[in-house]
Amino acid sequence: MTPTEPLDASESLQWGDQFLLGYTPIDEVHQEFVDLTGQMQRAADAALPALLAEFTVHLKHHFEMENEWMLSTEFPPRECHMDEHAAVLQSVQEVQALLAQGNVAICRDLVEHLAQWFPQHADQLDSALAHWMFSRTMGGKPVVLRRGLSLR
Repeated sequence: MTPTEPLDASESLQWGDQFLLGYTPIDEVHQEFVDLTGQMQRAADAALPALLAEFTVHLKHHFEMENEWMLSTEFPPRECHMDEHAAVLQSVQEVQALLAQGNVAICRDLVEHLAQWFPQHADQLDSALAHWMFSRTMGGKPVVLRRGLSLR
């Protein structure tokens, strides 16, 4: 497979219980992120500009929402988290401009990096934010039930 070929469904990022963090607003926006990333991984070259544009709109909303929560609730590690959001959004916007010039390979590379980046970002940074937000709104820790995960 070359970097300019779409993936099949079994190879692409797909939403599952492993991504649940227990704070519904974050889980919902994360599902949209995963779904759009998977669509871009599976898309034909001609569909990528429209999908990347849709993804960029999603990403702006997604990051603005999380950033606002971090600021309004004085989430302690907000600066690092917000810096990472800004870097990802900048990369996506730069690739969007290159894709408009016909560089499909760099778009495919970006999408693969996003698919690899998201699980770690969610596990490390967003899980702390989800816990923080849940404790602020519900007064406790979130309970997350995940189906079909192995206990290693």
